[in-house]
Order: sequence, then structure tokens, then C-alpha cells
Amino acid sequence: MRPPILYPLAILIGYVLQLLWPVGLVPRSVQPLGAVLLFAAVALFVLSVREFRRAGTPVPSHNPVVALVRSGPYRFSRNPIYVAFTLLQIGFAVWLDKAWILAMLVPVLPVMSVGVIAREERYMEARFGDEYRSYARSVRRWL
Repeated sequence: MRPPILYPLAILIGYVLQLLWPVGLVPRSVQPLGAVLLFAAVALFVLSVREFRRAGTPVPSHNPVVALVRSGPYRFSRNPIYVAFTLLQIGFAVWLDKAWILAMLVPVLPVMSVGVIAREERYMEARFGDEYRSYARSVRRWL
């Protein structure tokens, strides 16, 4: 499943579960932190996409990659767009005080790690060889 579908689907399922079985997550005074996380997620996403565009490589993971991006957020994470999606889900959970939205990360993160990122890493290694292996050794997968 593609990440731009997986994360919103998980948020939606969490929201529906919350309607059926309401579970609070944070005190009201902490909820504004969710908005900060949402802002951080959007900023990280925009910066990450900007680096892809500067390198002339497509953002959708199903299109062929033309360059190994190591600048901007990619200096700290091999998958900053996926970190942004994860922050977005956490931000919504905190801002809306919906524990089920946060709980839906439990199935999402293994699917991302095994079903999406591992496949992309095999592709990148085949495409860029030693250059990618060196990058993978020096930059964490998530954070």
C-alpha cells in the first residue's frame, strides 16, 4: 500500500474507532502541541519534496529515481517524508485528543518498515550501489 493512502486511511480508521470507543489521549492543555506537530510535519514534507525537485527526481515512490538525494532533511533521515507522515498522524492524535488515531500507528509503522521502506532500499541499492550503501550506513532510516 502506498504511504499517501496508508497514513490517511489509518487516521480515518482511528477516528472511526474513536467515535465507537472514545479514549482520551492528552489533557486539554497539551492539545496545542498537536498543532505544533502538524506544522512540523508539513514543513518537513515541503522541505523534503523541495530537495527531490532540486535533484530532478520524482517524489512518488513508484516512479524511477534519477538521483540519490543527500541534502536538506535527507542528511538526517533516509525517509523524511515518511517521518513527516508519522508526525502528521501523531499531531492529529494529540490535537484532536484521539488515542485511537495514535494507536493506528502500531500497524502502520511495521507495514512502512517492512512493506515499503525495505522494498525501496533494495531498489536504491540496486540503482546506486556503493553510493547508496555508504549513505545508508551514515544516515538513519527514520531519525
